[in-house]
Amino acid sequence: MDLILWRHADAEFASEGEDDLSRQLTVKGEKQALRMAAWLDRHLPEGVRILVSPARRTEQTAKALNRKYKLRDELVPDSSADEVLALIKWDQDKGPQGKGPVLIVGHQPYLGEIASKLLGMEKNSCAIRKGSVWWLRSRLREEYSEILLLNVINPDFL
Repeated sequence: MDLILWRHADAEFASEGEDDLSRQLTVKGEKQALRMAAWLDRHLPEGVRILVSPARRTEQTAKALNRKYKLRDELVPDSSADEVLALIKWDQDKGPQGKGPVLIVGHQPYLGEIASKLLGMEKNSCAIRKGSVWWLRSRLREEYSEILLLNVINPDFL
């Protein structure tokens, strides 16, 4: 199973009293989302499930890809890595229990926590930059699940 983690692109800061979920992309963020979406469109496998946080900035990021996606309340900014892994049916000990590739368009810190956890790193050791993609793959090796880091890409390098 491939797990692709895409952090939303650059977004406006919240004004005092503004709901965090209503923040939208900046002009820079819109450009980042379009560049990354073009790269992803060339590389995403057929049948990828795209799950998106209901925050406006993540939905705007996902729309740049111009593919069908599902908004999931489990992906709000204050979600935990464990909640997100449960959503995609990824067991910490046994690996992914679902089939097919999954693209999550979401937020820090849980995206970085997922990468850290699956790669066996210290907690909170991965910070995923805005607009960036981390592409992980789980494969079975003899009797255990192995996680490969296939790609890390930032929209500023595209």
